[in-house]
Amino acid sequence: MRNDRMIRRMIPIVAGLMAATAFSPAAAQTVGVNAAVLNDVTMTTQANPKRHRAVVKERVSLGNDINTGRASRLQVLLLDRTIFALGSNSRIKVDRFVYDPNRKASAVGLSVARGTFRFMSSKALHANPGQSAISTPVATIGVRGTIVDGAIGADAVRIAAREAGLGNYTADPTTASLILLRGPGAAAQGGETPGAIDVVAGGVTVPVERPGYAVFVPGPNQPPIGPFLLSARGSAELNELLGIRGRGGLFDENGILRRNPITDQYFENGRQSQSFDRSPGG
Repeated sequence: MRNDRMIRRMIPIVAGLMAATAFSPAAAQTVGVNAAVLNDVTMTTQANPKRHRAVVKERVSLGNDINTGRASRLQVLLLDRTIFALGSNSRIKVDRFVYDPNRKASAVGLSVARGTFRFMSSKALHANPGQSAISTPVATIGVRGTIVDGAIGADAVRIAAREAGLGNYTADPTTASLILLRGPGAAAQGGETPGAIDVVAGGVTVPVERPGYAVFVPGPNQPPIGPFLLSARGSAELNELLGIRGRGGLFDENGILRRNPITDQYFENGRQSQSFDRSPGG
């Protein structure tokens, strides 16, 4: 399967990263690496705490402030093989990361302040269902091993406004959040582990267990609206914002990084993995 082959090509870069940082105090909180960078992407890192232009193969650590500009994209590969992608005008931080390769279990915490994102759980993350979360300005998404798309701000408001049956609401164009469960869900086949999300906002928890269903949180202290089946138009717009479809996109139709000779060479030169178990205090 093409996706599996692509993930396998990405493994050595992570293995090499673990081997290279295992004994470095300065890199004690390294959690992954930039796998793809398109156009205007900036970040802060432990090696360079000033905001600078991000590059492929650059290490990502806890607390790094990562931003994408107009017509820009980023894909990050974490040490447990979890992948997250950012669309244009997005901002994210990795707040928490724990990975035990011996147990093949991990947990991730991300904060997305604006823009669009896709979060693709690794198999290790499936071993700790409910232990990973994505925070937006108005909601917390508990991830139970699956693929999640999200839009925060004006993009979320625009997509939600076109959806039927959401009722009356007052949306905040800065913090409103639209969250979509891409899947796999309870009907997963072919060895895939079913997943789900729990969206918490305004003191209310709404589970989403069916792929293609979404929730919309209009603003601060408001409960989620939904779940509702996101229209084909809304789903396609999220894909477009993430650069997943269209000519010249970094990612294929499944959100996986397309073949890249620069990163492929680096993946192939990676070293063998060593045991790695780091938390924010590690």
